[in-house]
Amino acid sequence: MRVSEAMTREVRVANPTQTIREVAQIMSEIDAGSMPVGENDRLVGMITDRDIAIRAVAEGKGPDTPVREVMSKEVKYCYEDEDLEHVAENMGELQVRRLPVVNREKRLVGIVALGDVALNEDSETTGETTADVSKPGGRRKK
Repeated sequence: MRVSEAMTREVRVANPTQTIREVAQIMSEIDAGSMPVGENDRLVGMITDRDIAIRAVAEGKGPDTPVREVMSKEVKYCYEDEDLEHVAENMGELQVRRLPVVNREKRLVGIVALGDVALNEDSETTGETTADVSKPGGRRKK
């Protein structure tokens, strides 16, 4: 199965100039723990609830802090025409629960989550990916 068959196409995108308060409110509304960050029609980062809690609140940054200051700048992504099982393996190796999905022109077209893997792959693939994602890991990069 291709990623495009399993991914969510309706994705909210944060702007790097938005405040972390605005993005946290959007995350609450859409019940999501992360959002892609885009600028000038390009994916420039990811912002997670963990980024807001650890990189912002724990460091004493206020709610008006721009997303750009706390987002993860190294964006891992997959292509919409990749095999879902292969992407699931990559998610496990990267220890991420979701990946932005881009087309071959590197335009954001969706997001694939661990739940999408669970709904569309066999229990062995789902179990291995979940176990790999859940392993204790080192420090995350900014």
